[in-house]
Amino acid sequence: MLAVTGSDGVTGEPTTFKREMLATLPSLRAFAVSLTGKHDKADDLVQDTVMKAWAKQSSFEMGTNIKAWLFTILRNEFYSQMRKRGREVQDSDGIFTERLSVHPAQYGSMDMQDFKKALAQLPDDQREAVILIGASGFSYEEAAEICDCAVGTMKSRVSRARTRLQDILKISGEADYGPDAVSAQVTTNNHSF
Repeated sequence: MLAVTGSDGVTGEPTTFKREMLATLPSLRAFAVSLTGKHDKADDLVQDTVMKAWAKQSSFEMGTNIKAWLFTILRNEFYSQMRKRGREVQDSDGIFTERLSVHPAQYGSMDMQDFKKALAQLPDDQREAVILIGASGFSYEEAAEICDCAVGTMKSRVSRARTRLQDILKISGEADYGPDAVSAQVTTNNHSF
């Protein structure tokens, strides 16, 4: 049994790493199902996550957000498995390789530069809000607490920031995202024989 390191804050009962981890299993499984799309693969992913977390429990500090910590482990494990599976494609006759095409990386780099410039043009409070919510993954409540303001104020700042970014970047709809029409044709070209 693990050492007691705190209390649950409600009943005053001692909390253990095991108890906290077990309490997050339903949420972990739901997240795993959303990533994998299959219940059996999700169960395997959750099992791998629990095993990794158990092995690394000394790096977790009780009292901090174990759910976020476990979700991060699960997400990283999922992407690690996807990368590994991506390297294991069988293509002995070369048909799959013949169909491969990717968009040039420089467009994404240029889009990121444009976004950084647009972000720098926002007022400080809006930039801070959109970074906390959009990039750092905090909830509106958590971001409002960090900025010492009301939740409604935080929502308003994020909304104004998003609208302003769309104006600066001249984004009017979904068609403004992704590759241009010429690049899209090249990478979606159907190579049927």
